[in-house]
Amino acid sequence: MALLSLNHAGTVGVRAMDDQHGILMDTMNELRLAVVRGECREQISEVLDRLIEFTRMHFSSEEQLLERYIFPGLARHRTEHQRILAQILQSSHRVQHGEQMRMRPLLCMLRESYTEHIEGMDQEYGPWLNGRGVD
Repeated sequence: MALLSLNHAGTVGVRAMDDQHGILMDTMNELRLAVVRGECREQISEVLDRLIEFTRMHFSSEEQLLERYIFPGLARHRTEHQRILAQILQSSHRVQHGEQMRMRPLLCMLRESYTEHIEGMDQEYGPWLNGRGVD
């Protein structure tokens, strides 16, 4: 599995969100490297915890921004955030409690969830916010 990077398709044109998306990608790359290196469950769990914490912060920040500018797709966006976070929390719980879990499918799921969300749904709010003076 290749390292993730934020490409043109993943930028939304809102600097704060693009910066946070970059940090999310970096954290997922850190998780991937921990798995590839064969690090212990505790180390992988620590990286997952950081990913969860930053994801929560990012989703909250994004939702507050969309709320402030009355983005019409906020409810759908919030629902998608909850779905992604629930997937990550479920996987993290399994890892932390020693359940047998294949890491490659977890990494693929995370990659797909984040990239599809950033390159799909998040693209909807960039022009909306830019049109209201947010860059």
